[in-house]
Amino acid sequence: MKHLVRVAVLIMVTAIVQPSAQEITTQIDNQWVHVFRESLQAHMRSAERAHPATVIVYLSDAHERLLRSDGSAKNIRRKYGEATYVDAGTYAVENTSIATINAVVIELKDQPGLLQSSALTRDPVKLDPKHHPVLLENDRVRVLHTILVPHVKSPQHQHPHYVVVYLTELHTTQALPDGRVID
Repeated sequence: MKHLVRVAVLIMVTAIVQPSAQEITTQIDNQWVHVFRESLQAHMRSAERAHPATVIVYLSDAHERLLRSDGSAKNIRRKYGEATYVDAGTYAVENTSIATINAVVIELKDQPGLLQSSALTRDPVKLDPKHHPVLLENDRVRVLHTILVPHVKSPQHQHPHYVVVYLTELHTTQALPDGRVID
């Protein structure tokens, strides 16, 4: 009997120290979005679950397979920094590459009565299109690739409710309309 207890403890310890195939770290969770960093190890598969409409920003190259609940599958290749929009649905993701896939996942929340973004009078895409190209846009989201060149001052502009995903480290200073400066 003493021998069986030792084996059980060894199995429990082994299960505890094994690395997870998928790691999820929540970054933001508010009335509009649930934002998390996700890592999926090479050749591993996430659990199938219902996903709301989602924007994914890839922090690494990715070769993955989207496995829908109806049995269909779609192979997907993405590059570092690429953003994509995925409609709501039930699916799992399988990492078919030899490297870990890292991404920031922005799940959109659909709740009645949420504030709608107002029209922009100082749209950065119109004011400075060279430094604010649109990566994707639909009736739910607009994703910009903002290019911040050292020592170049961006014109004062507005954003609707937004999430920022930094692809590089940077230091910025922002002058707000009320005169405050954020460093």
